[in-house]
Amino acid sequence: MVTDPLDNLTLDSLALNNLASPSYAGSQSLEGLGLEGQGSSPADAPALTGTVWVAPEGSPLLTSEGRAPAWFDLLQHHSQLVVAVVEVSTRLNALPQAHRIVFANDYFGRLTGLGPTAHPVPMGDLTWLTPSASRALRHRFRLHFLQALLSQVYGPEVWVIPRLRHEPLMVSLNNPATDQIRHIELRLRTADEGLQVLAIAPDLETQLRDCWPDGPAPSEVTTQLLTRGSALNRLLSKLYPDRYTIQGQILIEGTDVTERETSRALIHLLVGRESVMGTEQFVQANTLMKQLFGAQDSFLLIAEHDRAQLWTGLDHADWQSQAYALGELQGSSFLWATERGEVLTIPDLNLTSSTAAERALVAAGARSLLLIPLVMRNPSLGRAVSQMFGLVGLTSTKPYAFNQSDCSLATTLIPALNASMRHSVRDRFTNIHPSVRWRFEQEAERLSLGLPPAPIMFEGVYPLYGISDIRGSSDERNRAIQDDLLAQFRLALAVVGAVRSTAVHNALVEQLWLDLQDRIACLEQEVTVEAEVTLLRYLQSEVEAHFSYFAQVCPTAKDAIDHYRQAMDEEHGCIYSTRAVYDQTISYINNLLRETWNRWQQSMQAITPHYCDLEATDGIDHMIYTGKAIDPNFTDFQLKALRYEQLRAMCDCARQGLALKQKYNTDMVITHLVLVQVITVDIVHDETTERLFDVRGTRDTRYEIVKKRIDKARDAATQDRITQPGMLTVVYSTTEEWEEYRQYLRYLHREGLVGDAIEEGNVEPLQGVSGLKFGRVEVLPAPPQQEEASPSEGADATA
Repeated sequence: MVTDPLDNLTLDSLALNNLASPSYAGSQSLEGLGLEGQGSSPADAPALTGTVWVAPEGSPLLTSEGRAPAWFDLLQHHSQLVVAVVEVSTRLNALPQAHRIVFANDYFGRLTGLGPTAHPVPMGDLTWLTPSASRALRHRFRLHFLQALLSQVYGPEVWVIPRLRHEPLMVSLNNPATDQIRHIELRLRTADEGLQVLAIAPDLETQLRDCWPDGPAPSEVTTQLLTRGSALNRLLSKLYPDRYTIQGQILIEGTDVTERETSRALIHLLVGRESVMGTEQFVQANTLMKQLFGAQDSFLLIAEHDRAQLWTGLDHADWQSQAYALGELQGSSFLWATERGEVLTIPDLNLTSSTAAERALVAAGARSLLLIPLVMRNPSLGRAVSQMFGLVGLTSTKPYAFNQSDCSLATTLIPALNASMRHSVRDRFTNIHPSVRWRFEQEAERLSLGLPPAPIMFEGVYPLYGISDIRGSSDERNRAIQDDLLAQFRLALAVVGAVRSTAVHNALVEQLWLDLQDRIACLEQEVTVEAEVTLLRYLQSEVEAHFSYFAQVCPTAKDAIDHYRQAMDEEHGCIYSTRAVYDQTISYINNLLRETWNRWQQSMQAITPHYCDLEATDGIDHMIYTGKAIDPNFTDFQLKALRYEQLRAMCDCARQGLALKQKYNTDMVITHLVLVQVITVDIVHDETTERLFDVRGTRDTRYEIVKKRIDKARDAATQDRITQPGMLTVVYSTTEEWEEYRQYLRYLHREGLVGDAIEEGNVEPLQGVSGLKFGRVEVLPAPPQQEEASPSEGADATA
């Protein structure tokens, strides 16, 4: 087997020796440096302190003292470019000769871990290149050799286009000094006549002539090189060095792109398919963040309503957390960063720590901070007001560890961080939907290159909206509030009644007792929206605040006070038993609907990748956007298949809710509605809103208005709600829309999912919207001992 000399590439001692050493002068051969034939030899070489460079006219660039010029020291010892010059030399029908690196700067030596050396080092002994990177580097060399060979056979021409010869090669090096991975982008370059072919083996020339007897056009060479398995690529893979004689030099130059690649990897994690928070991905993201900014530690500060949570120890499985009232953070660097809405550095925390949260970081060893705010603007509160929902902090044990460059880099990460951490710690920060993740990655990469922000927009997409609403949930919650408040007021009445029964008469106690009776009587009649807050505050200020006095003047009141306190829910600070049952019921229904919908999403995504946003409150509503802007292969048939699959999923959700009354003793029922629109909309990502996407333009706003009001719409003729329990309602505007969806309802009936009777009517005009119509069908229970339609069946049906 013929060995490629690139496998045994050596580093000449000229390259990595300490070039300022006096032992350099006269100790090395000048052969290979371009000085052959100019009368130079070790005996008459001047005393040099650096590598000899050759001027265009062929004379060494030396000072009058016979030394290398001062700028050469900058190139050799201080350049942050990876530079090496390879002397290429092969002989026809001879054993492969090892190509030598005849020049390499200090940065090359540091990255490869070789440092100064007095002996040539075979390439095979180096571990800085992976096998795949070595193969890629060998391929780049061969492209340069091929250019020289084709020029020798067919005449001077740019046969191998520069884009292929100079295509960057990404290699990863484990820097021994820091034990960190460095990413280097290498390029190979030659001068116009940098490689000279002196002889070619007959069989190699024959193979070239077989490809092109009369010589190819440059475009034909490019085509073959880009075609896998082509004749030229087969020849290139067997371009062994004993088949030609070639001499010359190839320049290897590279750039350290560790920062760019680390940032790209971090962005990919943040907007990846899986949620980052609390997972293995977070460990990776946290490690990359600290590596990117040279930080020793990191923390998260999350604010929700009027509370803030500081999370530290993110390297460990169990994070440490400390809660603060937002008022306790006033004057802190955290609020300063979020109010300004920009990345900030705190040079020395010892000089600025004015709050308990900052002092906690100082106690943990932090001296300087890099603060990356994640801010949700609230337009209704005015431009000057913003609600902080998160802040990512990086810490260093050294003061003045972060600079303006770090701020600029951190700013490019904000869109990805915002996308990854849009929700509170309670929801563990939902992730970006996979169908649109590529666009967020694209924008984050643009920002990392210093380009101005561009809107993240998808134009001409079709909206599909549906809602499964828990009807009666408000009444059920009011009844739960009523039961809990009555129980708590009756216990409070028992406390005051015990005090009232003492021998010591107190007129105020008598009035308090009468006051409690009046409120109980009102509560037994009805409960208002504000009662949950106002009545509890009344108990706290008028009854609970005086428990110590009541116990003092009336020992028998102690038992009543103990019963009152034992009935309290510790988390809520009040009686919360009936409301807890209500919360569990709502949670069960929402989880049931969500799990059902998520199962169907698998088959729906198989039809065409689309964006789907699911929100759960009292029921669930889903918003789907689909089209060519999201899936380039999108077709009209896929749109119809997706619409039909949406209806099948809604029927399954309806079936899940039919047994609700049997499972829970509740008057709540579930209604289901689909809103039809055949006109496309444009959606855009807006950092100032809760949602990931909002519609753009006046035309698209009408659809949003209908979405907000349609679930409570009524039949214009009967004044009944258009949504009814156990039924699927389809709301539409045009005859074209109804014809399409009436056909879908016929298909659903054929599948046994809905009845054959279709109720039709007009929707009572909504504020700002009129002309809507509806069709309504009954959803049938699943037949006994027969599986209902499943997402997997749907996938088969639409494949």
